[in-house]
Amino acid sequence: VQLVESGGGLVQPGGLLRLPCVAPGFTFSSSAMCWYRQAPGKERKFVASIGSAGRSANYADPVKGRFTISRDNTVNTVYLQTNSLKPEDTAEYFCYAPRAGVWGQGTQVTVSS
Repeated sequence: VQLVESGGGLVQPGGLLRLPCVAPGFTFSSSAMCWYRQAPGKERKFVASIGSAGRSANYADPVKGRFTISRDNTVNTVYLQTNSLKPEDTAEYFCYAPRAGVWGQGTQVTVSS
C-alpha cells in the first residue's frame, strides 16, 4: 500500500491550494481517508476525514469553513482543497489510510507573504 501526496507549495495569505493523495494498489473505495498536518517542532494533528463513499466528512475546528475534503473512488484519489490560507496553516500535510495504517510521505504547504 502506498499513498502519494502532491500539490504543496508556497502561497500568499488568502491563497489556495489543492492537495491530491493517490493510493494505487489499495482497496480505496472501501476505506475512510484522512488528512493530518505537522508544523515544525509540533505534533502531527488531524485536519479532516472522509467516509469511504464520500458522503460524510469531519474537520478540525481551525480549518472548518476553509478546507474541504473530497474523493474520487474511480481514480483512487482523495483531495484536500485549502482556501483562505493563513500563515498558521504552514505545515507538512500527510494523507493517512486508517484501515491500512499507512501514511503518505507528506507535501509541504507554506503560507507567507
